Amino acid sequence: MSDNASVTITRQSGYQFLVDFGEALPHLLADEPAPLGQGAGPAPDHMLLAAVANCLSASLLFALQKFKQDPGALTATATPEMGRNENKRLRIQRIHVQLELGKTAAELEHLDRVLAQFEEFCTVSMSVRQGIAIDLQVRDGAGAVLKG
Repeated sequence: MSDNASVTITRQSGYQFLVDFGEALPHLLADEPAPLGQGAGPAPDHMLLAAVANCLSASLLFALQKFKQDPGALTATATPEMGRNENKRLRIQRIHVQLELGKTAAELEHLDRVLAQFEEFCTVSMSVRQGIAIDLQVRDGAGAVLKG
């Protein structure tokens, strides 16, 4: 992650906001689902889930590549567990993340070391975990649970 990363968000209309990541990246339209918004783009909770899943995926890939391993396809699914706080406000209480490698565990060397360390490389999930629990599961290409 860039030390000077920033985004600018500007209201367009209703609950639609234009997210500007800077000159080098395309803008993104964010919107709340109906009935508040029109669902014309991802909502803030979608972007949080995407950030956690993307960071964990990139961290797993980085850890594998340290050992010159290629996972093949890599898929991440992040699902929130919603609930109400003591003031009855809706909150994301937990995020469930499943990472799935394209190859089997037998095809990847040093997988035990990779699985033991890769989460520590993820700036986003380690930061989010300070306020929201994250349950992580890693499966190989055959569906075997490797972690979690």
